[in-house]
Amino acid sequence: MRFLIAGNWKMNTDRHAAAVLAAGVVEASGGVSEVDVVICPPAISLDAVFGEIHGTSVKMGAQNVHSADSGAFTGEVSVEMLKSVGCRYVIVGHSERREYFCETDESVNAKVKQAVAHGLVPIVCVGEKLSERDSGRASDVVTRQVNAGLADVKISAADELVLAYEPVWAIGTGRTASPEQAQEIHALIRKLLVEHFGDAGKDVRILYGGSMKPANAADLLQQTDVNGGLIGGASLVADQFDAIVRAAVDVSTD
Repeated sequence: MRFLIAGNWKMNTDRHAAAVLAAGVVEASGGVSEVDVVICPPAISLDAVFGEIHGTSVKMGAQNVHSADSGAFTGEVSVEMLKSVGCRYVIVGHSERREYFCETDESVNAKVKQAVAHGLVPIVCVGEKLSERDSGRASDVVTRQVNAGLADVKISAADELVLAYEPVWAIGTGRTASPEQAQEIHALIRKLLVEHFGDAGKDVRILYGGSMKPANAADLLQQTDVNGGLIGGASLVADQFDAIVRAAVDVSTD
């Protein structure tokens, strides 16, 4: 299974800075053939970023999508809009979307089904808060999110879907789940994927999304069910992002 390293730029960079960063990623990681590399800039910069990555091995994703084809949804973007500017992936259900924009398991599910149905690969985020982990409910929370988020989702191949485990307590806090903690939840997600999709679930990639950095990337990526990373802060510096990509290359060729 090929590693996937995806950079979530969140609400950072203007259009010019996004193009410059994308060019830096291409220069540093654009020649990598062993690992899939994806960058997810803000919506306003998608077209500018695609101009920098077009024709390279670097792919582009969006940070959000609406569950409808079109309509009176001011400020939203549809799957077809994202595909028209070169997106191959879209992040769905990120913890920040759930917390700040009231996304629910049900709304995440609607977006996942819409993306899959129209050929855009959703990176579906799940993960527990600190209080949920400390009270011993991490597995229950992740199980609920996976089962609800993937309800009635149909895939014909494993590469039509990506999951990302993001322990909320390890995002932007400087804390990171240990490799063993990450693997425990990733193994649970793998089990749930097989229950949903049979053999295809064995090959759906599961990314770790809790403050993966150059210093800890290799240890995390060596875990059996950690198939890549959803990178936040480190993705905003091309050299740091590339260091994680190179760690994935080293692990995959070890």
